[in-house]
Amino acid sequence: MKLLRKLKNFFFPPVSSDEKLLNENNFHVRFTVGVIEFADNVESDGGRNFCKLLENRPDLNVFYFDEPFPKNFLTLESRTFFDMIDRGQTIIDRTKADVIIWGCRENDKIRLNFQTGKQYEIEDKSFVSLLDSLYIPAAMVENPALFPPALITLICGAIISAVTPADSETRIYRRYLLKKIIHSLSVDDSAKKLPSEYMPYIMNFLGIIYLSYAYDREDGRNFRTIHNLLDTALKHQDLISNPIHLGCIYYHIGQLYNSAALYTTRSPVPYMKGAINYYRQAQKYLSKYTYAYDYGYISYKLAGLFFIYWKQTEDIQALRDAVFQLREAEKIYTYASFPSFWAELQGLLGQMLALLGNITKSAEISEIAIDCYHNQQKVVTERRNPLAWAKIQEAIGEIHCHLGQNGGGRSHFEQAMEYFHDALYEYENLQQDELIRKITAGIARARRSMNY
Repeated sequence: MKLLRKLKNFFFPPVSSDEKLLNENNFHVRFTVGVIEFADNVESDGGRNFCKLLENRPDLNVFYFDEPFPKNFLTLESRTFFDMIDRGQTIIDRTKADVIIWGCRENDKIRLNFQTGKQYEIEDKSFVSLLDSLYIPAAMVENPALFPPALITLICGAIISAVTPADSETRIYRRYLLKKIIHSLSVDDSAKKLPSEYMPYIMNFLGIIYLSYAYDREDGRNFRTIHNLLDTALKHQDLISNPIHLGCIYYHIGQLYNSAALYTTRSPVPYMKGAINYYRQAQKYLSKYTYAYDYGYISYKLAGLFFIYWKQTEDIQALRDAVFQLREAEKIYTYASFPSFWAELQGLLGQMLALLGNITKSAEISEIAIDCYHNQQKVVTERRNPLAWAKIQEAIGEIHCHLGQNGGGRSHFEQAMEYFHDALYEYENLQQDELIRKITAGIARARRSMNY
């Protein structure tokens, strides 16, 4: 646990303006956490005891959920994993919990997993996967007096990291709590008494907690610290019995590199390459045939990285790779099950295929881009979101303009005019002056091309 002490050096800067604002407004949130009765093959009050350990935390509103139902899906086997997600979502919807905690005995250990309502949605702002597992000795939940304070703090950090903030104030407060938790862990070595077999899981969650705090702060020290935490988990992979846990560690290292690529102001390309490499490593363990949701979410992230890489390098293969990854995600996040996520994927596909069609002068690819945008409008409707709908109309109009300019004929300019005027109508209704000027210029351009 020497690495924990190194974290201490990062947590004595002046109080940030965000934290001052929270203190001045006396802003406080209690996150609602449900502890589900543990799946245990021995007679035990472990789940209830564990719940009591969390009840004294000032930022958590904890309840115990002991309604009886079969918990055979907690094996984390791929064939029952969807049942776990569905059952958890039902409990979250009923109880309005921010996070629920599953506990399952494996020999002399209890495995903890953390689920949220947004975990596999486009709105998810957490680095925690439902597959991320934290093991604790079963003897500790049977005798809570044995629980090291640092382990309780670590579990609270896992809970706070899993939360998707509902607004900016909650996001700031969540970061404030994570900072306090990391500082507490850096000065408390009471978890050292745990056997080494728990090391990879503890280090994985330490990495998640620190990443959740520092992901958007461009600081090489932050990157090195988080990388060291997760790399230490990898170095103890001989202690990991289930390969999905190894996949989760690779996933988080990919997330670390991904964050560095997005927020660094210097040389993002090496970070992009690192993220792509680690995400692909993770997909070897979290494949689309076993853990499809995690695989699909990684594909979505990979698409974003390839797209950024294309913009940096103009390597057209990167743009093709981005489209491929979106198609992979599209197979999993379907219209029927994830309409918002599916609509986001359709919009991204429309954007990238439009670019690819224009670069390669392929009318077929451009027509597919238009189909994707029309798919997006099945969710983003004119009635419910007129501004977003109008922007899609404008994007389709631009594709028709390019098709006309590439030899498609007058009919494409006519269609562009129709789409542009649809967008103009909504922009005028919404008094979007800048967008009105832009679309008016587009209409004039299409008219000139049509009459040329």
